[in-house]
Parts: sequence; structure tokens; C-alpha cells
Amino acid sequence: MFLALREIRFSKTRYVLIVTIMLLVSFLVLFVTGLANGLGNATSSAVRNMPADHFIVQKDSDDRFARSALHGEQVKEAQNAVGQESAEPLGVQMTTVTRKDSDSKIDIALFGVQADGWLVPQTVEGQGLNQTAKGTVLADRHLAESGVAIGDTIVDSATGLEWTVGGFTENQSYSHMPAVWMNDADWAAYRSEIMAARGGEADTAYNAIALRVSGSQAEELRASVTDADVITKSQAISAIPGHKAEQSSLMMMIAFLYVISAFVLAVFFYVITIQKTGQFGILKAIGAKTRYLAGSVVAQVLVLSVGSLAVGVGLVLVMKAMLPAAMPFALDGGTILLSCSLFLAVALIGGLASVVKVAKTDALDAIGRAGA
Repeated sequence: MFLALREIRFSKTRYVLIVTIMLLVSFLVLFVTGLANGLGNATSSAVRNMPADHFIVQKDSDDRFARSALHGEQVKEAQNAVGQESAEPLGVQMTTVTRKDSDSKIDIALFGVQADGWLVPQTVEGQGLNQTAKGTVLADRHLAESGVAIGDTIVDSATGLEWTVGGFTENQSYSHMPAVWMNDADWAAYRSEIMAARGGEADTAYNAIALRVSGSQAEELRASVTDADVITKSQAISAIPGHKAEQSSLMMMIAFLYVISAFVLAVFFYVITIQKTGQFGILKAIGAKTRYLAGSVVAQVLVLSVGSLAVGVGLVLVMKAMLPAAMPFALDGGTILLSCSLFLAVALIGGLASVVKVAKTDALDAIGRAGA
């Protein structure tokens, strides 16, 4: 460490340039990671935050809620198989609403649930769902960005039904739309209006059944519920339109950034190590161990990486505070720690080429080249 710090202090300009590049790369990795998480939450947080681990959907629905329709008999079959407290019906429907006395349209995702069940998200402002309060809904706070406040009435464009926003919840989005939660009585009324508009018979069909079961119970359910599939939460999230393609693209970008980081750092440290071959040869000639010199190179990588990461994290947090609320960006402590650990590992891997070069340096050859 002594040798590493002395060299950094002696060659300030060289190492400032390296730190700057590492800082820019780490900032970019963290920022893109935050965007990926934010977009993922905007697409799937309403499902991701549900205390369910499996879902029952209609067979051949491609795991998509929007393509699935389950009826009361299937709900009863699931509840009889795993217990009424472990299976709850779930309705999902995308629609467009307007605030009463306003022409501004807002796209939302309706979620029909049992008001006293475990699928209802936590209320952060106002009142939650009530089985007896007809026409009162619980909305994601992002709906407030469209000018909707607690007590306001929203009107469904397709059916003309009116609902009063009784409270707000947080981090409940579906397919980039704020989720609006209603009790099963309002869901039944909504479904009846939808079917009447289509010229069909009134029904109370749900799109899925949320489950809190073990893997073995889920396997047994596949044989118990007719004309249905049992899928995991991750399968349900991946099937949300646009989620998989969006996340795959961003994850590929992040992976390439890590690979590029490894190559850039490897080249920088390898070139610097070649430039110091003569010094390493002299140090070996006067008794310095290869392990000590290699440790010095690793110490340099760690010092520069940790320093650039610390500044990069600070810049990302400042940027996060400055971003508009409408921009999807999510970066928690666990994600930051994981990203920094990966970046540090990449930096160390990139520095391995320098360690190998130090180990292979012959004292006499190096001194001879330095003298020449």
C-alpha cells in the first residue's frame, strides 16, 4: 500500500485521468441501472409488490392477465384446494378515465380485489378499500400528477361509471400506468357494464387468482383447477406487455458497460505497468518480493476504484434528487451496493493482466532495458 500511494501521489496527472474515466464509467453504470429499475417498477410494481408467489391464469393465455378469464367455479376450486385464505381472485383491466368536469384523459390499470383481502396495498394517504363503500377506489399516487386529488371523482370512458378516489397508495404501477384498486362489488358492476356494451351476458369474471402457496402446492393445483395454468410471479411479470423486451435491452447495455469497463481498465493498468517495468526490475534486484509488487498493483486498483465509486455514487444520488418525479428512476442501497461490488470485481479482473506482467518481470532484463 505504501508503494501504491507514493506512486499515485507522484504521478498525479496520470492517475487523475484514470480516476476520471473510472468515475464516468461507474456513474453511467449506476445511472443506467437506476433507469432499468425505475422502468421495471413502472411496468410491474403493482404485481411485483403483491404478497403472492403464484398465479392461476387461463390456459393458453401466454401467462398474460389481459388474455385470461376465470370464473367463480375456478376460484372456488382453487380455494378448496389450498384454503380460502391462500387464494384470492384478481381482476385486471386497462382503461381510460377522466376527472369529472375535465376533458383530460388518463390511462389507468384497474385492479379488482377483495377489500378485506391480502392483495390490497397499503394506504399512505386517505382511506383504504371498504367492502361496503360502493364506488370508492384506492389509487397510486402517480394519479395525483394528473391533477386527481383525494375526494375527486373519475369517470370511466368506456362505461361511464364513476368512482371516488378515497386514498392513495405508493409504487403501484402496471404497464407504465397508475393502478387503481376497487372492491369486488365495484369490479362486478364494471364487468357487467363492459359485457353489456359488447352485447354479451353479464358476468363477474376475474383475470387471475393470486396464490400464497409452496411450490409443491402449486404443482398439485395444476391438476385441481380446470382449464387453467399455475404460473410464478416472475412469469406473470415477464408476460406484462413490453416488460421483458424493455428490461432485456437495458440489462444488455449494463452488461456491455461492465465488459467495456474491464477492457478499459485492463489496458490502462497494463500500459502503466509496462512503463514501470524498469522500476519493478530494480525493486526485484534489491530484494522486493513479487508478491509485494503485485500487491502494490492490486492496491492501486482498489484505491482508484473505491475513490471513483464513492464520487460516482454521490453524483448519481445528486442526479436522482434533481430528476423530475415523472421520470422512472429507482436506486436503493442494496442495488448500489451490488453494482459497486460488481464494478470493483470488474476492476480487479481488469488489473489481473498487470499482476501477471509484474510476476513475469525479470530483474536483469528489466534493468538492462532501463539502462538502454
